[in-house]
Amino acid sequence: MSLLSLAQVTASYGASQALFGVSLDIGEGEVLALMGRNGMGKSTTIKTICRLLPATSGAIHFAEQDLSRLPAHRAARLGLGLVPEGRRCFTNLTVTQNLHAAARAGHWDAARVATLFPRLEERRDQLAASLSGGEQQMLAIGRALMTNPRLLILDEATEGLAPLVRQEIWDAIAKLKAQTGMSILVVDKSIRELSQIADRAVILERGQDVWTGQMGALDEAVTTKYLGV
Repeated sequence: MSLLSLAQVTASYGASQALFGVSLDIGEGEVLALMGRNGMGKSTTIKTICRLLPATSGAIHFAEQDLSRLPAHRAARLGLGLVPEGRRCFTNLTVTQNLHAAARAGHWDAARVATLFPRLEERRDQLAASLSGGEQQMLAIGRALMTNPRLLILDEATEGLAPLVRQEIWDAIAKLKAQTGMSILVVDKSIRELSQIADRAVILERGQDVWTGQMGALDEAVTTKYLGV
């Protein structure tokens, strides 16, 4: 059985419909890449999963629970760990305070996060506002891990970062896959890096899923048609 499944999900911003029947699923321990050009519904799909935007129709199930019946905070408690686009760290709190703000008991604690991102340990007493963009992204991932999620959702986790920092983030995601067996849903545009960590991909086009398959089957024809500029 899938850990997360969406079946013909639609969603709107007021009178403007954004999703037109999105279907996807993620199994236990699987890494799924959610791909598509800008404005095609990737972040909207994540918002509907996390109950930040209501689905107008369709079904969303996570851990055998109907998410459509739950508010966002209860959906999160089932094990949804979101790393939102734009990081959204608590800038007036320290690194340590950010990590503990939403912590739940489990495998992930501050020590394990520091092992994954040693730079956060070095800056544990600094305000998040004083961190670089890359360090804030590490903090956002660490904060999500501190909730001990069953599914980690990464929305554009490497966007706008320097190449060396981007590689640190990708290395950390690869470690999570190899060492924890955590399910991961990752939105990103870096096909080369995604191909090294993702098991499968779903491509969205104008609010619909138009291609689903193994990463190895994502050929030039598909990427040109749906992901090219």
